[in-house]
Amino acid sequence: MNQNPTKHTKVLIIGSGPAGYTAAVYAARAMLNPILVHGMEPGGQLTTTTDVENYPGFAKVIQGPWLMDQMKDQAKAVGTEMIEDHISSVNFKSKPFEAIGESGKKYTADTIIISTGAQARWLNLESEKKFRGFGVSACATCDGFFFKEKTVAVIGGGNAAVEEAMFLTKFASKVKLIHRRDKLRAEKMLQKKLMDNKKIEIIWDSVVEEIVGDDDPKNVKGLKIKNVKNNNISELKIDGLFIAIGHDPATQLFKDQLKMDKEGYLITKPDSTETNIPGIFAAGDVKDKIFRQAVTAAGMGCMAALEAEKYLAG
Repeated sequence: MNQNPTKHTKVLIIGSGPAGYTAAVYAARAMLNPILVHGMEPGGQLTTTTDVENYPGFAKVIQGPWLMDQMKDQAKAVGTEMIEDHISSVNFKSKPFEAIGESGKKYTADTIIISTGAQARWLNLESEKKFRGFGVSACATCDGFFFKEKTVAVIGGGNAAVEEAMFLTKFASKVKLIHRRDKLRAEKMLQKKLMDNKKIEIIWDSVVEEIVGDDDPKNVKGLKIKNVKNNNISELKIDGLFIAIGHDPATQLFKDQLKMDKEGYLITKPDSTETNIPGIFAAGDVKDKIFRQAVTAAGMGCMAALEAEKYLAG
């Protein structure tokens, strides 16, 4: 008997998170019996966020991992089949579409919703891993609120870094923007706004060597930074650190099959989640580098499921 039979579904959802789970809820309620394939750590970036205060419907602070568990349970309750597997290859060139899991299982589908998300780029320092979620963050809109009247640093030199720095001035008393070069990549208009802001200080030609802080309770106290021109190490007193050196969408799997932009984000039609291949949809951070919020990802998951339903009916 074949240990790895082919599983067929009308709707295959690759990836979890707010986009995947919401797509699953809508597809299941449309009686499409979706299969959602998720990796070892389902729930996406929200599982690395502790306090969530901006998801509609919750007056009190909720926890990111809890919200993802709720969405997962909801998708299951209405009839989604959840499978833990890692999709290692896809074939969108013929129908039904095919996805092969690392388990050896083959999934075939009439429509596919891609919600594989994105990952923030990190500095990959041991000390950064240690304080992640305890003063080190990759999302100012998520965590800026916790640094009222404190001193924070932002790392990066592109639009994202400048926007994060500007946003943080709403809360922090002082924002230090640390950039490894002597000029920013950000748009000129943004740069001007940044330079005009009295709360922001730019530290040029510098990289973070180490994040310094307490162990119990864990909190960030400062940074060791190195000047790349003269190799001088200096210490900086800060209460929080925001990494803004970009995100990478999880789209390696779809190279040469789906249209993407130069950064690897999937391109969809205007006001739609449909990719360049009819029947294949993309929702959440895998296609959205502008908003990147749980609520917008969930909204796109809903759109993708409704578009998949309409496609199947057609």
